Amino acid sequence: MRLGSFNVMHGLSLPDGRVEPHRFAAAVAGLGADVLGLQEVDLDQPRSGGIDLAAEAAAAVGAADGNWRFAPTVFGTPGAGWRPAQGARGSGEPAYGIALISLLPVHEWRVIGLGRAPVRSPIAIPGGPKGPGRLILLDDEPRVALAARIDAPGGPLTVVTTHLSFVPGWNALQLLRLSRRLADLDGPLIVLGDLNLPGRLPAALTRWRRLAVTPTYPAHAPRVQLDHVLARGPVGDVTAVLCRRAEISDHRALLVDLSDQPV
Repeated sequence: MRLGSFNVMHGLSLPDGRVEPHRFAAAVAGLGADVLGLQEVDLDQPRSGGIDLAAEAAAAVGAADGNWRFAPTVFGTPGAGWRPAQGARGSGEPAYGIALISLLPVHEWRVIGLGRAPVRSPIAIPGGPKGPGRLILLDDEPRVALAARIDAPGGPLTVVTTHLSFVPGWNALQLLRLSRRLADLDGPLIVLGDLNLPGRLPAALTRWRRLAVTPTYPAHAPRVQLDHVLARGPVGDVTAVLCRRAEISDHRALLVDLSDQPV
């Protein structure tokens, strides 16, 4: 079984500054993941051509209806005008959030709110054909985690994906909050996502095991691991770890191959 995490940067290709549906679909399908967590996912956003990126990804890998889900964090457009998605109803407006896609049957879904940082923070915007990189101040959007109870080859497995805050300290608090809210779940657990926390810190905070140790950011020359695959309980043995560059995004995709976990 292959699990993966990929911050897709709304499908953007940095060399030409464009979002192309066929390029996005090829990048996702080429990962060969059985279960894939995606972050920075657009729905009906003008900047990504109005594409439903979660649906495009599910179609690209052949996931059945019911085995994938998009969880919005905001309605509107990040960096422009938006409002928190939690507790609100979308009315055909653009949305942005995370997605989890599985080729294995999903029996239960759960969305876990993690809150947002109350302060603005500088964030680096990569350069591209339209100009050099720069720092901008952004309000942090709300963060959520999306959990699926999956019928894995070795037995039931809970897989969770999330994208934590870029504000130092608040991302650690969100991860601790997630750990507490997953404590009541029985059985093996895997958390994958862009945690915006480097190296060993996520495992140290949660006491979950790191299944992959490799830098993932920035994509062109990775120096730091911000994307993680963490485990609690018996999930099987790691047989391979891949950090794969795609034609899209400023992150590399992180993939972990597992043997069947004990039943």
